[in-house]
Amino acid sequence: MSSPKRRIETDVMKLMSDYEVTLVNDNKFYVRFKGPEETPFTGGLWKIHVELPDQYPYKSPSIGFVNRIFHPNIDELSGSVCLDVINQTWSPMYDMLNIFEVFLPQLLRYPNPSDPLNGEAAALMMREPKAYEAKVKEYVDKYASKEAVDEAGEDTESEDELSSAGSYESGGEEPAGTMDDV
Repeated sequence: MSSPKRRIETDVMKLMSDYEVTLVNDNKFYVRFKGPEETPFTGGLWKIHVELPDQYPYKSPSIGFVNRIFHPNIDELSGSVCLDVINQTWSPMYDMLNIFEVFLPQLLRYPNPSDPLNGEAAALMMREPKAYEAKVKEYVDKYASKEAVDEAGEDTESEDELSSAGSYESGGEEPAGTMDDV
């Protein structure tokens, strides 16, 4: 059945009309995402890693920020995103454009500090909103420039090369498998 594959192609093509997309393979790509206006994230540019499961659109995509961001619902080191609509309530009615035009902008506009992946950001947001906003802007300046995104791309590519060579080092975790395993 080629329907899921056709759906992936359609969704990626729609995404490419509005965003800069870098394809890695049929199910994995990167999208350059700008911080929403009138938020502390304004002016920031992030590289978002997207991986589509074989069951897409019936199963949600896996997304994560490649360059660092300071946000209660985004893990600072892994870039994982805590977003119900992606993690629990995904529907085949949604497409990739929904993620980049609705879900992620809303997540950045309306953080939920009561369900944090980044406890420091959540605590700072609740206790000292001005200090939280200042730290977000500091991260935007430091990690979310065009140059930072370009460098994040270089890091990602070198990590991919390392993992396929079998010499991947990341917090003691081993890669899921290497080409030698085939």
